[in-house]
Amino acid sequence: MTTPRTEHLVLPGVLTAEQAAATVAGILAVQREDGAIPWFRGHHLDPWDHTEAAMALDAAGEHAAAERAYDWLARHQNEDGSWFAAYADGDPGDVTDRGRETNFVAYIAVGVWHHYLTTGDDTFLDRLWPHVFAAVEFVLRLQQPGGQIGWKREDDGDDGTDTADALLTGSSSIHQALRCALAIAEQREEPQPDWELAVGALRHAIRRHPERFLDKDRYSMDWYYPVLGGALTGAEAKSRLEEGWSRFVVPGLGVRCVVPNPWVTGGESAELALALWALGESDRALEILQSIRHLRDAESGLYWTGYVFDDDAVWPRELTTWTAGSLLLAVAALGGHDATCAVFSAERLPWGLDPDCC
Repeated sequence: MTTPRTEHLVLPGVLTAEQAAATVAGILAVQREDGAIPWFRGHHLDPWDHTEAAMALDAAGEHAAAERAYDWLARHQNEDGSWFAAYADGDPGDVTDRGRETNFVAYIAVGVWHHYLTTGDDTFLDRLWPHVFAAVEFVLRLQQPGGQIGWKREDDGDDGTDTADALLTGSSSIHQALRCALAIAEQREEPQPDWELAVGALRHAIRRHPERFLDKDRYSMDWYYPVLGGALTGAEAKSRLEEGWSRFVVPGLGVRCVVPNPWVTGGESAELALALWALGESDRALEILQSIRHLRDAESGLYWTGYVFDDDAVWPRELTTWTAGSLLLAVAALGGHDATCAVFSAERLPWGLDPDCC
């Protein structure tokens, strides 16, 4: 194991250098030898959270471990370009959810672009490009006429059944992933005009047609993800966050996962901090990150998934790699880590073709 680079992971009231190193070590301790990063050992791996944890490792300078995580995805990609939604303890031979969720599949593009920007490794980008390409093509086969992306493909036959219903959070995450995929294509000088049209149509649906998505308004992710995924920017994004602030933010404790439940969660809190940072509101982002210090487990360096404040209870009793990963990425953005800033700053990725776009 190398010594993590933690200078940009030090944030007053959030992480010291020693704490940052312990959190990185906590993620590495969960990673399997084959590169898989499950939620925690004995739980499942899903491709989105696996990638989030790998990105955190790259932000800490653990590039070899992050590369093993991406190689795991490359080795176990389905023929149609997808991955299954869950693998028991990261075991590719033990699939526990055979659905293929589009936002899970798309997120490899964010991770691969982040790794390339962190390392400058052209060989890695060449090797992973076919897998990113196949993943994007799978996702876009589920894009609906209105621009939104169908949620998933059910594994109920030879070809499976596509779910046309779209999730705002998932489509917003896909919006970020498609823009990272376009950045990879530009780097390789392989333009993808169909992807440009697709990301523009998707952004238009997110910005102008909420009726095209399932109503999940109670969930905080549906509140901030259009901002985090880069579909909403500027005054439009700030207005959205202000409108939902009192519903979802519990001062001093973090961000609710779903209203009205008295449950704050570390992942949602860290992601909101990233969205605030992207809008230039670093002070508020810092306050949010400071508010979830109570979720840190001092022994492992990892973070509890959530806290039920009415009962003063940690729940569930899970120290998840993706919660730690999201916090490290938020801290890295505030600390000026170039690659992390690039993939979470809306202005630094290709826009695609959208008549509404600035």
